[in-house]
Amino acid sequence: MSQREVWNSKIGFILAAAGSAVGLGNIWKFPYITGVHGGGAFVLVYLIAIVFVGLPIMIAEIYIGKTTLKNPVGAFKECSKGSNYFKKLAKLSPAAGFLGVLSGVLILSFYSVVAGWTLHFLFLSFKGFSGTKENIEAHFNHLYSTPSLMILWHTVLMVIVIAIILRGVQKGIEKASKILMPLLILILLALMSYSVFNGGAEKAFKFMFYPDFSKLDEEAIIQALGHAFFTLSLGMGVMITYGSYLKDKISIIKSSVIISIMDTLIALLAGMVIFPIVFSSGLEASSGPSLIFKTLPTLFAKITGGSVISVMFFLLLFFAALTSAISLLEVVVVYFVDERKWSRKKGTIVVGISIYLLGILSAIPKITVGKESVLDFLDDITTKYMLPLGGLLTILIFAYFIPIKAIKDELKLPKYLFYSFVWICRVITPVALIWVVLNKVGVL
Repeated sequence: MSQREVWNSKIGFILAAAGSAVGLGNIWKFPYITGVHGGGAFVLVYLIAIVFVGLPIMIAEIYIGKTTLKNPVGAFKECSKGSNYFKKLAKLSPAAGFLGVLSGVLILSFYSVVAGWTLHFLFLSFKGFSGTKENIEAHFNHLYSTPSLMILWHTVLMVIVIAIILRGVQKGIEKASKILMPLLILILLALMSYSVFNGGAEKAFKFMFYPDFSKLDEEAIIQALGHAFFTLSLGMGVMITYGSYLKDKISIIKSSVIISIMDTLIALLAGMVIFPIVFSSGLEASSGPSLIFKTLPTLFAKITGGSVISVMFFLLLFFAALTSAISLLEVVVVYFVDERKWSRKKGTIVVGISIYLLGILSAIPKITVGKESVLDFLDDITTKYMLPLGGLLTILIFAYFIPIKAIKDELKLPKYLFYSFVWICRVITPVALIWVVLNKVGVL
């Protein structure tokens, strides 16, 4: 049996894990849902949710990966062996691992199509946006109604991801993350500097950081809780997989906190890139999902230096999408390497091509499941059902099936902090997730 790969350095792990967490959800979804739900109050709830929902699950996932040195399925099998509670129920825990692997397959199949949109708009940015508002907005409509174009960019994205995963943990994922993440942060800071010094910054800052609780409703709270969970790449086995490559001396708590802070700061910075541009142009923040691919290209055509800003922005969006796509493929590949004893080469090629072929269905809007496109259908079942359920099962397995002494010995927290953390994991986080799940499925 070959020795398990490990991260070459702590910074390599943190950048890879942060890269997985930082995706289209940070640069695209967070700004538009913040805009839709009124700004500051939503951001405040989101930050609270990161602390009480996102961070505990991240610690749990990295702990499970680090202590078992296995993929999500194998890791949950190992966790069930040491259970002091619900021993018969614990035997079912590997199902949570299978759910994570299946989520990785389905999410990457449509995520790579959406990531391909960023490549298309990056290509358009080099040419420059011009013409009327309707002409510029028509670029996305043309892309979405041209399956061959979406398949082209989907192909390019998947080839890049497969090539990186083929090179392994250190030479592939870690090396790519050490290049992509610093570039992503530099581009983000450059764009924010531009936005701040070109008008709209004061209004954007007040919008994002001065809470108006009159705009906060139950839907906004549910969205904030759900997004805090999804934005950290939780519930799909990514952090378990990445945690399984950790060296023994690396602190789970410190790493989890750093990754969560990086992910959150990048989401907030993305807001401070987008909202000043929107406000300085006299538009409303609540543009919704069309904000990135319709509203912003129209604004880039009008502002000084818009062509350069547009290239930088869509390059940023592509880097964010790529780092997340890498982690999704790795989760599935390592399952076949560990459980089926495949080589990394065989696992990457077979799994990568299979997900690529499945993704073609999402690139053809005319193919539907019921009244929804395949892309929308897969997005719905993964984000509304599979990921929240995966996260809920993970925190329950961590909090109730793993001996408390083992967790205490690994985390090395002061007594009062440790038992507060256990209480959060056993009560607050599961209750919040159950609330999210029940709302997503329409029970509440």
